[in-house]
Amino acid sequence: MLPQRMKKAVTDNPKKLANLIDLVNLPLTLRDFVGQSQTSRLTCFMRVWSYVKTNNLQDPNNKNMVNCDEKLKGILLGKPRVELAELPALIKLHFLKEPK
Repeated sequence: MLPQRMKKAVTDNPKKLANLIDLVNLPLTLRDFVGQSQTSRLTCFMRVWSYVKTNNLQDPNNKNMVNCDEKLKGILLGKPRVELAELPALIKLHFLKEPK
């Protein structure tokens, strides 16, 4: 869990949030989601962020929360709802669990 001041900073700026993700080769679950096997950490996170925005998955009553659809649940460990600031940590779990 991120400290409150950090949550505010990363929620206001997705590029700062993306810096918490360290990747070059994407694991299979993210590869399917992003549509490529290699990318920068910023590109990967921005695709997920764009998906959240495009599909209006931010909770209208609380912009810090994301309501996950089935596709997003696939990369967020099946969670139906997550804090925006938790996205990088949840995505990074895939890099630790799956071989590159």
